[in-house]
Amino acid sequence: MKIFVDTAQIEEIRKVKEWGILDGITTNPTLLSKTGKPWKEAAMEILKEVSDKPVSLEVIATDFEGMVKEAKELAKMGDNVVIKIPFTVEGTKAIKALVSEGIKVNVTLVFSPLQALIAAKAGATYVSPFIGRLDDISHDGISMLEEIIQIYDVYGFETEIIAASIRHVDHVRRCALLGVDIATIPFKVIQQMFKHPLTDIGLTKFLEDAKKANISII
Repeated sequence: MKIFVDTAQIEEIRKVKEWGILDGITTNPTLLSKTGKPWKEAAMEILKEVSDKPVSLEVIATDFEGMVKEAKELAKMGDNVVIKIPFTVEGTKAIKALVSEGIKVNVTLVFSPLQALIAAKAGATYVSPFIGRLDDISHDGISMLEEIIQIYDVYGFETEIIAASIRHVDHVRRCALLGVDIATIPFKVIQQMFKHPLTDIGLTKFLEDAKKANISII
């Protein structure tokens, strides 16, 4: 499973990159606004930091012509730019047009298997089902994700599935068990994935015993 970081904070991106587990970045207008920088400056900083990995940048327009125009401008910012397009009828038309010109597209705000089916039919590079937001309204986001995976497997779609709107580490665990292509995870949740109390206890014990035995490797 590839790990994308769902953030626009350059410090968080650099840390995950240093850990050696960074496969890509997803952003949105909300995340970019939280940087406190002009959005373009923040986006360019990310694109420069991870020039060899996909970075999703989102259009603001909701009409076909506007989305295509904005997407082409965003695509000029870097070879690793992926355009986030909202799942709508107009968005589906834009997916088809952009993909035909070689522009990679990440379809966002997907909340059902049928929406994911349409996005794949339109040729989307990635599709982002929002599992956490479904859980928020008492629907099972993981079950929705499982159905999308099954549909894609049956028909051999090449569209990669990005599990999005991840709230906690158990979301990550369940996504991995399903074999999802990618999970885009908030930095805070990635940090939590490292932690287990027994690891801390075990390490403390090993270090204590090493000190007692006067073990020195170097």
